[in-house]
Amino acid sequence: MAVSKLLLGFLVVTLSGFSVTSVSSEFSIREATVRDIRIAFEQNKLTSRKLVEFYLNEIRRLNPVLRSVIEVNPDALYLADKADRERKAKAPVSKSWLHGIPILLKDNIATKDKLNTTAGSYALLGSVVPRDAGVAAKLRKAGAIILGKASLSEWANFRSSNPSNGWCARGGQTVCPYVKSADPCGSSTGSAISVAANMAAVSLGTETDGSIICPSSFNSVVGFKPTVGLTSRGGVVPISPRQDTVGPICRTVSDAVYVLDAIVGYDRYDAVATRKASSYIPHGGYVQFLKADGLKGKRLGITKDPYFGFPNKSEISQLFEQSFHKLRQGGAILVDRLEIPNLEAVIPILEGDQQIALLAEFKLALNAYLKDLVTSPVRSLADVIAFNKKFSDLEKLHKYDQDTFLQAEKTNGIGQLEKKALRNLTRASKLGFENLMRKNKLDAWVTPLTSGAPVLAVGGYPAINVPAGYDDSGVPYGISFGGLRGSEPKLIEIAYSFEQATKFRKPPSFKP
Repeated sequence: MAVSKLLLGFLVVTLSGFSVTSVSSEFSIREATVRDIRIAFEQNKLTSRKLVEFYLNEIRRLNPVLRSVIEVNPDALYLADKADRERKAKAPVSKSWLHGIPILLKDNIATKDKLNTTAGSYALLGSVVPRDAGVAAKLRKAGAIILGKASLSEWANFRSSNPSNGWCARGGQTVCPYVKSADPCGSSTGSAISVAANMAAVSLGTETDGSIICPSSFNSVVGFKPTVGLTSRGGVVPISPRQDTVGPICRTVSDAVYVLDAIVGYDRYDAVATRKASSYIPHGGYVQFLKADGLKGKRLGITKDPYFGFPNKSEISQLFEQSFHKLRQGGAILVDRLEIPNLEAVIPILEGDQQIALLAEFKLALNAYLKDLVTSPVRSLADVIAFNKKFSDLEKLHKYDQDTFLQAEKTNGIGQLEKKALRNLTRASKLGFENLMRKNKLDAWVTPLTSGAPVLAVGGYPAINVPAGYDDSGVPYGISFGGLRGSEPKLIEIAYSFEQATKFRKPPSFKP
């Protein structure tokens, strides 16, 4: 839904003189980190009820314009009161970092409660999931309060070859809180916008190819895409079990790490992937890698390719000069002007073979997800396509068609074409990215904005985006650090050290 100029003007005027309500004269919730909130809990300066009330009020105030929250949990205040009682009784769960902390989940992550799980589509409205998604169950076990569902690019941006980033039928068009006209980027737009605008403490997004890293970069927040399988995809509306991953989107690296620690690990509903990736989880978790001197001695690779790096003497390179300086100042060794091995062979694989594989994987995975629902208006991709055609006005097909769905429906499992594509993707990852990392003994690959996302996506590699500045128009941009599977500890050290040295992030400006 378009935002009227009058309404936007009112928002800007209101915010320009807005003084955020404090819980007490000593503590303000706005921009508060998980650590800040936990200390306020312990010092009796804050309760979970007051925290939830603050975020609910911010959602009521800002969501009519930003449209980043699809639904609010009607039980949020009840859950907040429960957390306050547990804290008062010193229950064991109250020691968890996320206990009593409100979190928004992207609307493709299932919750077995009063919230819908629809991937932004009316086709799934009213469907009943059999259980919490694996990550949702772990969040509840950690005592987190599920505040609601964040908007997204419908069906995680896999419905159309020409999507509108941040748009879905149920939520409308999400808006970047820094500059209204800026691209919010897809598909975890609601998760990124909501935490950027202080409508939630922390959030979860999902990524198949850039959908955590991209909206985080364009909305000035931290996005952490874990190694595929490190977090469960059980109960998540799928695209590709080979590439899908669930990760935190937060305002700080430390908050993202607290969330990551809570959601990693084995889940029997995603048994093969989570069992394999569990071997990467370090003893003692990930919080131990939040080191201010984490850049010291790290070898960071910078490629000069115009598609996947920093072209020499380009505008992009100049934009990140301050970031490079801070990385060197922190003790990192920048291995510059690298070339991705076998790039001429890698690019067509990323563009062609990835899509061939994704189309077939999507149909198989989505059909399995839909069949597992307790009740649902649709039971297959074919049903979803038919629903969209029948209710084209409701789903606004004139703006957002479904050609990708139609292509996926034509596939017939993993045949010879798909097997060849999958072999090509594996080979491209080994000869390209893994060769680059090992040959140059790199701890991480540094890329601007989201340029490295496709390379990292096809191999299931992890990445973290950190705010790196704002352009002349006030539009945010981030810097990403990617690594080999299981390299989350190194990426956390690098990202946290960079964040602490730069402090680039600032609250939204709400520019028209």
